[in-house]
Amino acid sequence: MNLSVLVPCFRDEAGLEELCRRLTEVCRGVGCSYEIVLVDDGSPDGTWGKIVSLSEEDKRVRGIRLSRNHGHQLAVTAGLHFVRGERVLIIDSDLQDPPELLPEMMRAMDEGADNVYGQRLSRKGVSVWKKVCYKVYYRVLTALAGCEIPPDTGDFRLISRRLVRLLNEMPEHHRFLRGMVSWLGFKQVAVCYHRDARFAGESGYTLKKLFRIAVDGITSFSIKPLRFASMLGVVFGVLCLVGIAYSVFGHLRGQTAVAGWTSLMSVVLLVGSLQFFVLGVFGEYLGRLFIEQKGRPLFLVAEEVGGEEKEEKERHGI
Repeated sequence: MNLSVLVPCFRDEAGLEELCRRLTEVCRGVGCSYEIVLVDDGSPDGTWGKIVSLSEEDKRVRGIRLSRNHGHQLAVTAGLHFVRGERVLIIDSDLQDPPELLPEMMRAMDEGADNVYGQRLSRKGVSVWKKVCYKVYYRVLTALAGCEIPPDTGDFRLISRRLVRLLNEMPEHHRFLRGMVSWLGFKQVAVCYHRDARFAGESGYTLKKLFRIAVDGITSFSIKPLRFASMLGVVFGVLCLVGIAYSVFGHLRGQTAVAGWTSLMSVVLLVGSLQFFVLGVFGEYLGRLFIEQKGRPLFLVAEEVGGEEKEEKERHGI
């Protein structure tokens, strides 16, 4: 198998047929053996039924159904364990990332790249405040992460079998794949494009989920938040010593303290908030250690359909 196209799906019943049509057209144009692997991340609608139907129409379409909603990153992780291609194109099901970039990505990989990632020049159908948040987030992530993560990139990329194998060997539960791929190194090449609006449906990325991904991205690759918390503790400790010295010096000079309940409570609330913030940062890292040490599987597969290889095994009673 030369090429695998990996597509995580969630509530994508309306757009899967168009997605497979465009993917099939571009894969045939490349002129190599291929498969399309659709991973249903526990969709509550008819997404799985549509995947089954598409796999019956085209044996190069495979479907993998997870036991529940594991989240986008783990859905992609599950697919990486099932793909058979020497090269793997990871693309979302909403068609915001154009499959037609595949030939250009393939040429870049022919020239020796192991990771050919799509880099967005613009985004259609995204509000201004979200665009600002994205830009700020990528800049903060680059500043905090221990590796160079290209800005304005997602999981839309073509990776080699070597990178797939290495990603599958990385056991962490809180996965930030674009960062993990960048951390692996090897030759990385960008392909710039303008991102389209969604073909159908609504985005499953709520503000809460986006914040969760941001936290995963930062805490998975950096201990700088811990250092920042320690620095805050040192700074406020010095300020407290200065305040104590000022009070003692004023008392020795015979100055009387001015009654100021509001200012006193402001200081108490500020210091208390700082303490809770520092404890929260430590708790985030401690919680991740607790989850990792359990050693539970990253994902659970409920059902699998399609694939020529699977049919051959069933035909021969294997």
